[in-house]
Amino acid sequence: MSKDQKDQRDRGNSEQQLIRDLAALLVETGLSEIEIEKSGLKIRVARNLTVAATALPQQVAAAPAAQPAATEPAAEAPIDFANHPGCVKSPMVGTAYRAPEPGAAPFVEVGSRVTQGQTLMIIEAMKTMNHIPAPRAGTVTHILVENGQPVEYGEPLVIIE
Repeated sequence: MSKDQKDQRDRGNSEQQLIRDLAALLVETGLSEIEIEKSGLKIRVARNLTVAATALPQQVAAAPAAQPAATEPAAEAPIDFANHPGCVKSPMVGTAYRAPEPGAAPFVEVGSRVTQGQTLMIIEAMKTMNHIPAPRAGTVTHILVENGQPVEYGEPLVIIE
């Protein structure tokens, strides 16, 4: 094995160890992502976080007609927006803004018809305003974030049906 091959193998092993160390740091600190740049090598490690069901709107589950009426109220079943086929998820960590500027009308409201590519909201990350486009045309049925709310990577933002 040549010296260049050994150096490349060693560099690969050290990069893998760095990634493992960063992943362990995420778990240890509770962070959702971390990014470093070292000697021209840029590494970003992120983990998916699930949104607590209590933070999402809930709907009442309908009782089957064949069952007799229960003495207890119907149990509430959380809606799993993260797996909804029309879910638009946050591509980054940042602060979500529903309008282009303070006091302006929001980009979309529940019931709005949108076209593919239309701006749904803006996420500010590191002083950069990132427009979040509609991935497809449809009707906005749910808006899951408030104006100025911090969002995580992969967090559901809007449902388009």
